[in-house]
Amino acid sequence: MAAAENKKNARRLIMEVVNKGDIALIDELLTADYIEHAAPPGLPPTRDGFKMFISGLRGAFPDLSYTIEEEIADGDRIVHRLMGSGTMKGEFQGMKPSGKKATWQEMHIGRCDAGGRIAEHWGTVDMASMLAQLGFGPGAD
Repeated sequence: MAAAENKKNARRLIMEVVNKGDIALIDELLTADYIEHAAPPGLPPTRDGFKMFISGLRGAFPDLSYTIEEEIADGDRIVHRLMGSGTMKGEFQGMKPSGKKATWQEMHIGRCDAGGRIAEHWGTVDMASMLAQLGFGPGAD
């Protein structure tokens, strides 16, 4: 049962919070003492920091969309391989909007509590590919 609840809540985080922008749902899906191990510079590694990050990401990429390519649940861990895409129409982490669309891959690991809420998160993003498609960094056209 734990793995099924972990999957359900992690999917809701992606589909409802990230894809649809339901920031209020974060308090239901993440523990109060949530730890974000992949927090960008300048943001606290907390549930409130995650809210700020998602709000900024959705502000920069209003058509932001993630697709779950693969999902693994084992014990208190949930792993997702995701495909993200969006058009940069707003400023993000000091970068001016490029107006370009990008598609990138991400890997995420979450540790869930006994109720299926996410207590910790680790993640990696293919930033080199994303930034090049957006017109920043090596390989930009």
